[in-house]
Amino acid sequence: MDLPEFLVKILQAIAEAWLDENKLPGALISCGVLQAAAALSLVFFVSPGAIFGHHGKALHWLYYGSLITVIFVGFVEASLGFWLAGDVVNRRAVGMTMLLVCLFSLIIVVAIWGSVLAAVVYS
Repeated sequence: MDLPEFLVKILQAIAEAWLDENKLPGALISCGVLQAAAALSLVFFVSPGAIFGHHGKALHWLYYGSLITVIFVGFVEASLGFWLAGDVVNRRAVGMTMLLVCLFSLIIVVAIWGSVLAAVVYS
């Protein structure tokens, strides 16, 4: 299964978690693990390209800083999913808030991944 298909399944799990609070821990765990794994693979296997590679060291540091932040958010989100599984009804608001944060950091990872992919294809 390639990344876009897996990404669609994660987004579908997030949408289902908004409707059914019992699916919230699973969505948090899977989304957090996906974010951390995708950001870790970008850190270790892809050097900064496109806009990040040709405009000085500040954007170079921004690339790695944003990916390290997304890794941290992914690990926090996955562990929050395990914490949330203990009492879903009373901790629902915290889970929904973290799920929203997940969407923003997932957009960052997908945007960086897309820019790197576009730089590889068009170079």
